[in-house]
Amino acid sequence: MNQLAYLVPLLPLIGFLINGLGRKSLSKSAIGWIGCGTVLISFIISLVLFFDVKNGGGAVVSYFNFIEAGKLVIPFAFQIDQLSALFLLIITGVGFLIHVYSTAYMQEEEPQHFGRYFAYLNLFIFSMLLLVMGANYVIMFIGWEGVGLCSYLLIGYWFKNDNYNYAAKKAFIMNRIGDLGFLLAIFWLIAKLGTVSFGEVFAHVSSLSAIDLTAITILLFIGAMGKSAQIPLYTWLPDAMAGPTPVSALIHAATMVTAGIYMIARSNVLYSASEVAQNLVAVIGLATALFAATIAIKQNDIKKVLAYSTVSQLGYMFLGLGVGAYTGAVFHVMTHAFFKALLFLGAGSVIHAMHHEQDIRKMGGLKKYLPITHITFLIGCIAISGIPPFSGFFSKDEILAAAYNKNPVYWGLGVAGAAMTAFYMFRLYATTFLGSFRGTHDQEHHLHESPNAMTWPLLILAILSVVGGFLNVPEVLGGHSSLHVFLAPVLTTEITHETAHTTEYMLMGISVAVAAIAIIFAIGTFSRKPQLDDAAGFGKVLENKWYVDELYDTVIVKPLGNLSAFFKNVVEKSGIDGAVNGVGKLVNYSSRQLRLLQNGQVGSYILFMVLAIIVIVLIWVNDGYIYRFIVKLF
Repeated sequence: MNQLAYLVPLLPLIGFLINGLGRKSLSKSAIGWIGCGTVLISFIISLVLFFDVKNGGGAVVSYFNFIEAGKLVIPFAFQIDQLSALFLLIITGVGFLIHVYSTAYMQEEEPQHFGRYFAYLNLFIFSMLLLVMGANYVIMFIGWEGVGLCSYLLIGYWFKNDNYNYAAKKAFIMNRIGDLGFLLAIFWLIAKLGTVSFGEVFAHVSSLSAIDLTAITILLFIGAMGKSAQIPLYTWLPDAMAGPTPVSALIHAATMVTAGIYMIARSNVLYSASEVAQNLVAVIGLATALFAATIAIKQNDIKKVLAYSTVSQLGYMFLGLGVGAYTGAVFHVMTHAFFKALLFLGAGSVIHAMHHEQDIRKMGGLKKYLPITHITFLIGCIAISGIPPFSGFFSKDEILAAAYNKNPVYWGLGVAGAAMTAFYMFRLYATTFLGSFRGTHDQEHHLHESPNAMTWPLLILAILSVVGGFLNVPEVLGGHSSLHVFLAPVLTTEITHETAHTTEYMLMGISVAVAAIAIIFAIGTFSRKPQLDDAAGFGKVLENKWYVDELYDTVIVKPLGNLSAFFKNVVEKSGIDGAVNGVGKLVNYSSRQLRLLQNGQVGSYILFMVLAIIVIVLIWVNDGYIYRFIVKLF
């Protein structure tokens, strides 16, 4: 079965080609079937691969040599093991549901743009599959760049809007900053080990010096910071909300932002050998989790709240990676994919019913108009808040427990972030679904539940958000940590701690109690008479996202703009162009003067001839006398 693994990414690529090339001739129905069908078949094959791997059938499948340069040989190969098999299911499974949802959500688009949209979606899935299936860092990097390109195309899907184009460019450029770090790490590995294949790199970690290990892992982490939106390269992700809502769900749940988590988990052997890199990952992750959570508290755009929530949850995943809880981080990737896709698609259902209104201050009371959207959105909010037995509880608490064993300060700050998560999510829920409707009469008159193509994915994701956590129930709660056992062959450097059951119960109890208090407070505050006045004081700072974008504009964007303007206007136009154009003007002027010699007057020609003859004779007769006389004279 491993020999057929190439079909998993190939099918979405075929869907991209068919829908992309045939977008002007295919019907919307055909486009939808092709876009969804190719991803569904990929999911079925991924499911077969998963069970094959579970039964011990994983392998590295090499197809051909992609690069041959001297002793350096980089094969085009796929690695099918426990980690990649799990991610294949997440990408194709959640991706398929988002494709189905899109068939209804994007129905208003013209056929050719509908086809363009699904072509981009298929290409996005293909790129992410290539990223997780690659058996070396170069194939991973090809997929890595592919998802960056697709994010640019989909964020700027409505390209006639300049603001959306700006958001797309912002995402593309900020990711290129991180990608440079990833690329330098690849070159460093080639220089030191002569290979980039995972198996060979991890087998020769001991031959790398401490400096080499630290440099390579930090450079890889810089790449992950860009792709997975960590401080300071996080500001592109909230702006990525410019794209259609299903795109936001795909980016945040199943593809792009999980790439950094996957890359570090895949490189766990390298990171476990570098304590400096691990500590950096943990600190940056925790700082991002708290920072983004504070911003989410005061956002009023329904998608922006979820966007900053994603940045915060990604921070928890990096915290898990940094403290050596690789399985916990991957587990949170999986549960987060379920409830974050659910929340974004639920937000899309709300926006669809509200005729593209996204300001939660103009909503309220939608519970009775959108019953399915309401209950599924509520499930997503409970799951992300870490309330048992929903999925987010198990994955979040596993990370927090590992953080406690590493450093109790990490745990304390992590719990504070969890409390903020519960608060801003139920602020969002209460403001949107509870209380009385605050929109216009026309909006209220047209409120209705979304079509089946949108509600069925919500129901499936809601079920997964409820039961997904039971895949890795810890022993303290009577489980067998099944995911730990499954991923153990890949995550070989997992750090495990023996913690007393009473301590584990205490840690769980505190985090759940804090989250429950935050939920009660948020519902009590925002359900009946929500505080929706314009923020003031410190709230204004949070509403304006700590003015980080303004800071970046002042410190980086504007100086670079001024520098580029200097190079354009002074160096290029006045300098380079001036020199080149000056030569042309000099030649032009000289030729205009010399042409006067050719004036067409015979008398002038005879005069010049006589003068020339006289000069030549004088020079010859006086043997240079005139020349010497002139030299003495001057």
